[in-house]
Amino acid sequence: MMVIDRAKNNSPEIFQIANCEVVQSFVYLGALITNNGGCVEEVKRRMAITRTTMEKLKKIWRNITKATKIRFVQTLVFPIFLYAAETLTLREVEKRKIDALGMLCWRRMLGVSWNEFRTNISIIRGLDIKQRLSTLVHSRILKFFGHVSGRDNNSIDRHVVQGKVEGARSMSPMQWTDQIKSSEGDPLHE
Repeated sequence: MMVIDRAKNNSPEIFQIANCEVVQSFVYLGALITNNGGCVEEVKRRMAITRTTMEKLKKIWRNITKATKIRFVQTLVFPIFLYAAETLTLREVEKRKIDALGMLCWRRMLGVSWNEFRTNISIIRGLDIKQRLSTLVHSRILKFFGHVSGRDNNSIDRHVVQGKVEGARSMSPMQWTDQIKSSEGDPLHE
């Protein structure tokens, strides 16, 4: 069981309710759910899993072509990070970390050491990569928003995503719809 009560700091002193253990976070359907409602921990967790996956693929990079390596990273590694990325609320700090993860994957794939002094731009151009990893996440967020916004006007998920639910807004630093507004510069209905 998880207690979510921001006014009382999520009640960290409560350990058990009705013979159920009270937790601060748990993994549900592959995503980390925390009692603070943020996604920073989830991004860190996904990044760690993605780095581990790249490390496990280390042995096969020597024997395949560059085109096959790129396909492996795009189909085997990046989807690990992109799973349920539509629901993430990303600040600029997380976007930079996500791009750094993408570059780490490309560098490991090519076997480029950190002390070879190759720029990220030279690696991206050499691989002919069109989008960075944070751009992929952002495009998934926008596609999901468009999908839900195109539903029936009375749909509860449309109201939730567009922020039309009654009640007081939480004091979180940034909400999911805020990142849509800031990235597009247009009102949500457009």
